[in-house]
Formats: sequence, structure tokens, C-alpha cells
Amino acid sequence: MATLSYKQQTLEDNWDSIVIGSGIGGLTAAALLAKHGGKRVLVLERHYVAGGFTHVFHRPGYEWDVGVHYIGETRSVASPVRAAFDHVTEGRLKWNPMPDIYDEFRIGDQVYQLPSGAKRYEEMLKTRFPAESAAIDRYLAAIQASERASQLYHAEKAIPSVASKVAGSWMRSGYLKWASRTTAEVLGELTSNRELIAVLTAQWGNYGLPPSQSSFSMHATVVRHYFEGGSFPVGGAARIAESILPVIEREGGKVVISAEVEQILVERGRATGVRMAGGREFRAPLILSDAGAANTYNRLLPPQTPGVDAIRADLQAIGPSMSYICLYAGLDQTASELGFTGTNLWVHPSSDFEGNLNRFMDNPTGPFPLLFISFPSAKDPEFESRHPGHATVEVITVAPYTLFERWENTSWKKRGEDYDLLKRCFAERLSGELQRLLPSTRGHIAHAELSTPLSTRNFANYSRGEAYGIKAIPARFQLRTLGARTPVRNLLLTGQDVASLGVTGALFGGVIAASAALGRNLVSKVTKVAQSRAA
Repeated sequence: MATLSYKQQTLEDNWDSIVIGSGIGGLTAAALLAKHGGKRVLVLERHYVAGGFTHVFHRPGYEWDVGVHYIGETRSVASPVRAAFDHVTEGRLKWNPMPDIYDEFRIGDQVYQLPSGAKRYEEMLKTRFPAESAAIDRYLAAIQASERASQLYHAEKAIPSVASKVAGSWMRSGYLKWASRTTAEVLGELTSNRELIAVLTAQWGNYGLPPSQSSFSMHATVVRHYFEGGSFPVGGAARIAESILPVIEREGGKVVISAEVEQILVERGRATGVRMAGGREFRAPLILSDAGAANTYNRLLPPQTPGVDAIRADLQAIGPSMSYICLYAGLDQTASELGFTGTNLWVHPSSDFEGNLNRFMDNPTGPFPLLFISFPSAKDPEFESRHPGHATVEVITVAPYTLFERWENTSWKKRGEDYDLLKRCFAERLSGELQRLLPSTRGHIAHAELSTPLSTRNFANYSRGEAYGIKAIPARFQLRTLGARTPVRNLLLTGQDVASLGVTGALFGGVIAASAALGRNLVSKVTKVAQSRAA
């Protein structure tokens, strides 16, 4: 990627717009401002790699993605998700479909395989739970109803404030019918079959909350997202940012790495620029933050900024999403030699997801509450040409931040022997689980390293090592203040805290932010492209 570090760049002081953070939400907003507004956008990234959770990291012979494991709704060019990706990358980003069975759930001693296609998913459920056919129908209808209602809910975040005051409550009401209840509450009204509920919610790691805590609408969004299966970027997750970059640069914009913003400059209630960690200031009449709502309100805005105290209180009450640890394993054989197909594995010790999680949080030496195992080298058809004879695996589970909290003020790679010992313990346990579940990996793990919540804190700047920004509980979606617009004039939020979590949520957070900035309905523009393709 043609990005340079902050100190290597000769940068002007004034820009049309400044974007803080180069995650998919920041890059999408920057690309749309350039493409539809002709704006010169400066994107400032504190990490030494652009892309946020879409970036990859390398070790000799290997590479791993840190946040992109599979993306739904990209197989059909008529999909709005595919249309949005195609729009901001101008078709440079290609997708490789995952296997027909894209997710496999192992719940206790039972195995459930999720096939691509909504109808086949329904048939699988009814075959495994024939007595629950009516409940399954009601469940699928609830998923679709929540998703239909989400369109107006998210559109309200992009319309002018005056219009929102008039029509906002109506636009939000249909979605809030579903979003205001937990997944467990909605499913409990449909069925009492605990095993069925477990199968329906076995992907809860995709939004970081078990059924008793998550908003049903967040669950519905994720489930609907994968109805037609999953795909992976050809060339690896790094291709996402690489494909967007030319759109920003064409209008004179730049994406700059190792560039930490210390504060957003606010004068008379208006955002006017940013001050860098070294003291230099950049000015622009429009500032967008992809640093997350909590970072933006609590860290980047001056403490006495008018109008933000209530938002800070709301964010504190909701709290961050769950933190996690990940084992990155490199193997000395290819994916095909090891029998990897690319199908993700979700492994749960039992169908009591809440109990599994609570027991682990109370005693992290006990059984893992869930494992998500991903095979990036099997999903990317170009991986072997870059790293011949090798394969990669990622094994992810949740972890309490409090377990790592005492080292949060230490430096990366300099946290001390106790921290390194804790990491080795978890790495060995996860490696053991990988070899138990996939015997073909035994004797072939040539490299393994563990990331912790402090890794996420260090590189993504999330204070509690959270993966998904603000926690996706019902209260999150009830907030009127959580959207692209902020109480500070000329300051907008972008990314997953604006709309919905995850890579696709952050993508549309960028579309919403750019729509609000330009006063144009870019969400509908992308949808119309998809509709025209389907015609």
C-alpha cells in the first residue's frame, strides 16, 4: 500500500476534510467525500499500518488477518453490501466464495453444518428440529421483519436534524420494537427448546454478546448477513484498504500512518482541525472521527466541550463490547495438505452459553466458553502463491479484560515475565484445543503467537481491548445521540458505532457519515446501484 508515515510526508496545513482513523468506516467516508464531493481528504492513522481491523500482519512465511474472517452479502453483485464495496473500491476488490458449508457448529457432542442459502438453512433447521417447524418459521419472519425495519432506522441517522425532529421517532419505532429486547427474550417467546436456541445463536461471537445480553436486532443483522454464505477478499484482508486508497488520492487526498491525533480543535462550538501528538495542527472545515464514539468524546474532544457530557454518561452506562484473545498459528504444510476447506468452526462445550461464559469469566483456567477457528489461508486463493508450502489458522475466544488490566500502562513487548507467562499459558491451551479438534495440525505448528486485549488496546486504541466498539445491548440502539452527527458543529462520527458493528456495519457507518457531511442520500444511491444490477 502506498501509505507513508507521518514523519516521511510533506503535508499542507489546510485540507477540505480530515478523517481520524483509517478503519473501513474512515476510509469509506473519505472515499465518498472525494468521489461525490471532490474533497481533498487527509486520513490520519495512529498505527503503522492502515486499515484498522481490516489490516494484516506478517511473520516470515506467514500472514494473518486481524478482523476480517468472512463477509456476507458479497456473492451477488445485486446485494447492497456488494454494491457498497464495489462503489468505494471501484471494482478493484474481488471476493472468493467460502465453501457451501461456511460455518460448522460443534455444541457439546452435536454437530450442525450451516449451508449457503436461506431456504437451505431453513431446511437444515427443520430437519434437525422437526417438532419446531412453526417456531422456526416465526423466527425467520422475525429476522426479516427486524431487517426491513432497520432501513428507516439507519436512514434517520443521515437526514438533517430538522427532518429528524419531525420524522425521527416514526422512522426508528419499527426497528426499536425488535432492538429494545434481548435475543433471549425474543427467542424465548418463540420456543422453549434450548438446543434449538443454541443453534440459532451459536454465532454470538460475531457480535460479542451471549443471547441474554445482545439486542435481538443485532443478532438478526448478523444472521441475515450470512444467509447466502460468506466470502473472503482475494489477496487477503489488506486488499480492502488497498482498493479504496486510489479513490482518496485521486482528488489530492492522503492516508498517513504513524500519525497520532492528540485532540480535536474546537472553537466556538465548531470543530476546526486537529492537533497531533507532536504539537502540529491541521485545519479543515469538516472533521470525521473513525476512532470510535468513546475515544472521540472522552479522549479527543476537549474536556469542557459543550453538549457532550450527557453523551459521555450514556457511553459509560452502556460500556464497551467484550475483549478477546487470539492464537495466530502458522503451519508448515498447505491448507489442502492439512485438509482445511475454509469452513469456520464454532465450538461450544454445551448449549448453556451464558453458563459457559459466566463460569469462564469467574475462573479463566476452566474450559473456554467458545472457540472460533478460522482458516484464512484456505479462504484466499492467492495465499499459497505468496506463502508456498504454508497455512495459517486463527483460534479466538473471549477473555476478561481484568485479567490483563494490571499491565495496561506497560509498553508492547515490554510487559514483563508475568505477562509473558500468562500469554504462554493461553497460547499452549489454545494450541492444544486446535490440535485436539483438528488432529491434522499435530506436529505441523511451526509458529504460534497470542494477541491479548492489550494488543487490541495498543493497536486499535480501544481502552478495554474490545473488538466491537460500544456494546450491542438494547440500550445502545435506543440512544438518540449515537449517530453520525455530534453536538459539535462540523464534527461527524463514522465507523461501527454509527450504524452497526463489524466490518460491514463500519462500511455503512462511513456511507451514513458521508451522506450527512454532503447533505446527499448516498445510502439510497448505493442501493439503487444494487437494484439496477438485479433488474
